[in-house]
Amino acid sequence: VHAWEISDQLLQIRQDVESCYFAAQTMKMKIQTSFYELPTDSHASLRDSLLTHIQNLKDLSPVIVTQLALAIADLALQMPSWKGCVQTLVEKYSNDVTSLPFLLEILTVLPEEVHSRSLRIGANRRTEIIEDLAFYSSTVVSLLQQDKTSSNLHEAASDCVCSALYAIENVETNLALAMQLFQGVLTLETAYHMAVAREDLDKVLNYCRIFTELCETFLEKIVCTPGQGLGDLRTLELLLICAGHPQYEVVEISFNFWYRLGEHLYKTNDEVIHGIFKAYIQRLLHALARHCQLEPDHEGVPEETDDFGEFRMRVSDLVKDLIFLIGSMECFAQLYSTLKEGNPPWEVTEAVLFIMAAIAKSKETLSNDLCHCSLFYGHNLTSEIVNSECLPSKLRENNPTLVEVLEGVVRLPETVHTAVRYTSIELVGEMSEVVDRNPQFLDPVLGYLMKGLCEKPLASAAAKAIHNICSVCRDHMAQHFNGLLEIARSLDSFMLSPEAAVGLLKGTALVLARLPLDKITECLSELCSVQVLALKKLLSQEPSNGISSDPTVFLDRLAVIFRHTNPVVENGQTHPCQKVIQEIWPILSETLNKHRADNRIVERCCRCLRFAVRCVGKGSAALLQPLVTQMVNVYQVHQHSCFLYLGSILVDEYGMEEGCRQGLLDMLQALCIPTFQLLEQQNGLQNHPDTVDDLFRLATRFIQRSPVTLLRSQVVIPILQWAIASTTLDHRDANCSVMRFLRDLIHTGVANDHEEDFELRKELIGQVMNQLGQQLVSQLLHTCCFCLPPYTLPDVAEVLWEIMQVDRPTFCRWLENSLKGLPKETTGGAVTVTHKQLTDFHKQVTSIHVWVCWVV
Repeated sequence: VHAWEISDQLLQIRQDVESCYFAAQTMKMKIQTSFYELPTDSHASLRDSLLTHIQNLKDLSPVIVTQLALAIADLALQMPSWKGCVQTLVEKYSNDVTSLPFLLEILTVLPEEVHSRSLRIGANRRTEIIEDLAFYSSTVVSLLQQDKTSSNLHEAASDCVCSALYAIENVETNLALAMQLFQGVLTLETAYHMAVAREDLDKVLNYCRIFTELCETFLEKIVCTPGQGLGDLRTLELLLICAGHPQYEVVEISFNFWYRLGEHLYKTNDEVIHGIFKAYIQRLLHALARHCQLEPDHEGVPEETDDFGEFRMRVSDLVKDLIFLIGSMECFAQLYSTLKEGNPPWEVTEAVLFIMAAIAKSKETLSNDLCHCSLFYGHNLTSEIVNSECLPSKLRENNPTLVEVLEGVVRLPETVHTAVRYTSIELVGEMSEVVDRNPQFLDPVLGYLMKGLCEKPLASAAAKAIHNICSVCRDHMAQHFNGLLEIARSLDSFMLSPEAAVGLLKGTALVLARLPLDKITECLSELCSVQVLALKKLLSQEPSNGISSDPTVFLDRLAVIFRHTNPVVENGQTHPCQKVIQEIWPILSETLNKHRADNRIVERCCRCLRFAVRCVGKGSAALLQPLVTQMVNVYQVHQHSCFLYLGSILVDEYGMEEGCRQGLLDMLQALCIPTFQLLEQQNGLQNHPDTVDDLFRLATRFIQRSPVTLLRSQVVIPILQWAIASTTLDHRDANCSVMRFLRDLIHTGVANDHEEDFELRKELIGQVMNQLGQQLVSQLLHTCCFCLPPYTLPDVAEVLWEIMQVDRPTFCRWLENSLKGLPKETTGGAVTVTHKQLTDFHKQVTSIHVWVCWVV
């Protein structure tokens, strides 16, 4: 509690940036989380003090101003007695140019903080604040209509306009503000052109942010009523003007809007509406192709990890999501025309090939009829291919087909720029469906890719392309399996990234699964032998001779082989992979034992074993007892959560086998003892979300495969108690696992699936709920109000629904008791919830029907 006074004193002293930042941040956190500590009559003096501090410290550091602005905004939201705070602030500071930056910072964060999860101010107070902000919106907009300002002030004003646009959740409800902002932003086009003429990139970026936020705000109007009112398509013209700016950072700002527009139009599925936007998307894609060009003096392959490389990847993703509006074939033809006219330099050719590869990756895949449609091919560097006598004269005169594109690319001479070869290899990999339908090209394609595989700059791209070919052309690739096996044996001689090497093995495994069953065992053994031999050398600490000394490299390779070797095995047949996995188990066991303290290596061992078990299913029965014994023994000393996950896989595979159930229950109980001890430590749940996640995955598998076994055990109540405690954990995966366990646990006593044990399950669930039901309902309600983000609420609703199905009258009573325990007012005096609202909520929940619950 002394932090209030100490922070205030530090801000008054103004000793240095560090102490002031610490004090400002502490003040903000206290207001967010401990506002109840202050008496109501001290709120006004705190407000005045904070305003004095932000004025005195405005020139010390922007981060301090931001923290104090957040503190003032959070105070205003929790202080109902501060009426018209926007008007007060604007009147007090708008005429002082030195105060404008912090004033705009406060006005920026204020609407953002309305929906802050940290405050939990309640729907009533939130509605009151939004109405207040809307009332004073014209005051704020008037403040922002200026042009000749400093960069910092321009950025702050732009932030404020964007926040105002963002705050318009419902256009109809806030129509006056919406119209004012809409008309105001449209007038900024001239200001944008002035900023471009002055080469003021900062202001250009600010304007583009505003234009993008405008489009985001009115997206529904743009799609539903294009060209009318707030759906005026001049908004898209503004974004396309920005797309024409030579700096790619400008157009990148608008990407999220284009993603959302594509998503809305895809769902709309209206050809007339699509036709309206087609021309806009065509212009955007041509602009993106220009932005994707490498510098003319660039050497080597395109970089994928620098800023420009990441931009190109985002362009690729955007093209994939928007191409349906134009059509793959039409877009290919348009791109071809840009190459056919004149002799474009290599960087233009490479950029076009890059966009083509993105189109080939799109949801609109190259289906069978595409193989017979006109497409693109033209390249000054390979004109000899286009004019080749191997092409019929008619095809030379007209647009070539996809097949000829493929043929032309694989015949590219090695003298072309390395970047062109690199992107061409990527394009070939994405055209694997064309290869599958035209297997006569398989040999030349593989020959082309093998050349790339042997050159360091192109090796990883070629490996990825081979992986794609293997994935799509599995049946045709079966005849080339020996070649793939040779590549796998020499994997470390190629200069491949770890991901590319694993991808090659994945492709090989997919082809392996298409071989006759009598050949799979031997071929799988050979495919695994290189990795097994490497692990043996590491265990014996023999010299590595250039091979990696990290066992995870080889564990990952084995894992991908087991994961994707999935032959079709009829009932009664011995799985062809069973013998190989049994032979490899001792090496995996020894590796796990040697590195038992290393979480990273143990996790990879468990992952490898997981796919081995999944690969052969019940055929791994011989491994069950030694594997469980080793897992339990290591877990007593080292609580790697991956053992819990691996345990869930074993329960999933063997939980319905009568002879395995008791052993699996013993495993669960043995794993729970150190798990509970770990979670009992201070902040145990927060520090070990992966353990929470995997524990309840394991428990859920038991409920799904053998519910009575778990419900009759002594461990079910402790597990449920930990589930109740874990409902407060704000961690997406962990919370999802906890809620799924609670839902499935209760559902097993509700759903009459006509199994013999239903009545027994119903009785056991009734006993559990009698003991912990009230505690569970109260905790779930508390977590919804004070702990969890909104996206988790549907999961909580499903649990509450299942509880209600067990015993509706009892649930109604539990819910009433829980609602009575909620706080009715904030410490600032704002009403969080009224008695009528609680009563209405109770009535709505307890009278809800099944279909309504699932819709919600």
